[in-house]
Amino acid sequence: MIRVEGLTKVFRRPRTFSGPFGALRTLVTRQYEERTAVDDLSFEIGEGEVIGYLGPNGAGKSTTIKILTGILTPTSGTVEVNGLVPWSDRSANARNVGVVFGQRSQLWWDLPLIESLRLVGSLYDVPAARFETSLRKLRDLLGLDDFLDTPVRQLSLGQRMRGDLAAAVLYEPPLLYLDEPTVGLDVLAKEAVREFIVETNRAGRTTVILTTHDLADVEALCKRIILIDRGKVIFDGAIDALVDKPRRLVVTLESQPEDVRGVRRDADGRYVFDIHGDLPGMIASIAAEHPIRDLSIEEPDLESVIKGIYTR
Repeated sequence: MIRVEGLTKVFRRPRTFSGPFGALRTLVTRQYEERTAVDDLSFEIGEGEVIGYLGPNGAGKSTTIKILTGILTPTSGTVEVNGLVPWSDRSANARNVGVVFGQRSQLWWDLPLIESLRLVGSLYDVPAARFETSLRKLRDLLGLDDFLDTPVRQLSLGQRMRGDLAAAVLYEPPLLYLDEPTVGLDVLAKEAVREFIVETNRAGRTTVILTTHDLADVEALCKRIILIDRGKVIFDGAIDALVDKPRRLVVTLESQPEDVRGVRRDADGRYVFDIHGDLPGMIASIAAEHPIRDLSIEEPDLESVIKGIYTR
């Protein structure tokens, strides 16, 4: 479905000058500054996968997506999306992909939502019967009926996002790019979007690439993540492999013994145990030797793991 090898994108711009006549010097200068946004990326994504494509701001996520959609041409490297080179076969590639940007809308601002969807259907030459079938399915999945006749400018953020998702999959593309699809949404709207993504992937074997800073989306939707930083892949694999850490048992004892074996204490004086195996047995063993006042169990989570990676 997607094959990326040695992908590199370098942005080149004239050097800027300050001070007297700085703007003129910037205009006529032959000096340039270069910034590498994507640096020798390589990965493959198969049909039907739901991938979390993650990284901090400026890591190169958006640049990668723009190359995959054909908006940008890379400096070097090879890319194939469903057998096409995106920037060479832009029209054919556009018919194979749906794109949703959380901060931007592809809908017509002054038209009712239904008219925007009809225009999308016309742009992609969707036959009338197929359009009606797809629209009926999307109305059910996304709950569009209450605002189909409402101008896009009057829609709430959650309603507009559902409209954008409908427009992105109306022509049934095999590949869907989602850039922050739940940004700013409330809990119910987020859940509706997640359920729609799951159903779209399940029913049509649609391949989904999700870029987001909301790691709850990733944990709910993805089994595999590609983690990038400064334009390079630093992890590519299953979430379970990344979060394969022991559980932590945090215990407050009635007394403060110094002889609790093989254990560290946190800033609040609590005893912290790393649990690799029998959790009930460990609790029973501690309770047999020392009265327990309180305890808690901390499960490893994706957010803390990725935060640790970025911090390092």
